[in-house]
Amino acid sequence: MFTTLHSEDTEYSADSVEWLPQDDPERSFFACGTYQLVQDEGEPEEQEASPKRPRKGRVYLYHFGDPDSSLERLQCIETAAILDMKWLPAGSGDGHPHLATVNSLGQLEIYEFLRDEQKLQKRTCFCLAEEESQEESPLALALDWRRDEEQTIQLAISDSKGDLHLLKYSPQGVISRERSWSSHGFEAWTCAFDRWSPHLLYSGGDDMLLMAHDLRTEQRAWTNRAHMAGVTCLLSHPRHEHHLLTGSYDEQLRLFDIRSMKRTLAELDLGGGIWRLKPHPLHPDLILAACMYTNFSVVQLDASAPGLSLLGAYEEHKSICYGADWAPFGNNDGSLTMATCSFYDHKLCVSRVEISK
Repeated sequence: MFTTLHSEDTEYSADSVEWLPQDDPERSFFACGTYQLVQDEGEPEEQEASPKRPRKGRVYLYHFGDPDSSLERLQCIETAAILDMKWLPAGSGDGHPHLATVNSLGQLEIYEFLRDEQKLQKRTCFCLAEEESQEESPLALALDWRRDEEQTIQLAISDSKGDLHLLKYSPQGVISRERSWSSHGFEAWTCAFDRWSPHLLYSGGDDMLLMAHDLRTEQRAWTNRAHMAGVTCLLSHPRHEHHLLTGSYDEQLRLFDIRSMKRTLAELDLGGGIWRLKPHPLHPDLILAACMYTNFSVVQLDASAPGLSLLGAYEEHKSICYGADWAPFGNNDGSLTMATCSFYDHKLCVSRVEISK
């Protein structure tokens, strides 16, 4: 089912990979983010980090081309440790997509992708900590975005103190804070906008809680306690209204109908905590799951049953499986392409996936 096309050493520990959406298979691009603890000499790499331990990172830009499936690293940007990244759509003015990253210094950084020059150019940086705050900045852990009718992009960011931040990124490139609020008792590992209801924002934390926030009233819409460990990733399904998928350290992939949160519609034990969930852009019921301590799994969602089934598992990585994304195109032979990356073995792979019908 899986054929590894490329295996690359990212040098720093790799934890996120994001393919530029709506790309041409003959000329496609993706970014990879890394997170590296600055080690004392002789210290084991896996040792738990102290909160004040410096962390560094890199943003890599890659070009992947058909028909020869070539891979080329175009750029390496030194920065703080990256925890999450998302491509933002091109604005109506410049026509260039932007890459948003969140890092260990509690910053949102936005890069403009200059397609003709095939490089990322830093555009702006925003600190989540309030200027008057004397406290150490939290780690920015996850981000999501939505675009409103005025072409303004709204960004949601969750952090290591359990807080959520709502920002606006104007077409002119200005970032402003709408509000920040305390949500979870421990790390807020993930946040995601509802793709069907612009006023709903979901968050998941290490306190095992899944929450929905009503952005109109600034109130919590509901709290769900179904998870047996921290809630680590969320997916508001792009094709099925009301369907919300969640991943957790408890290893269960869960499917909910947000109109009735008392019980799940379906569950699937994937083994290893689930860190990311990515639907394929062309086949959104095919979901790529990064299962931290086991593998990368491809899951089929059957919305009519409803049900979840495991189609296959990619076992190439030998360390924590954090970063995963589908290429936004299908191949002529019906196969799909994905990029995955793992942590302590600092490994990036690009693979071909054949889905048996």
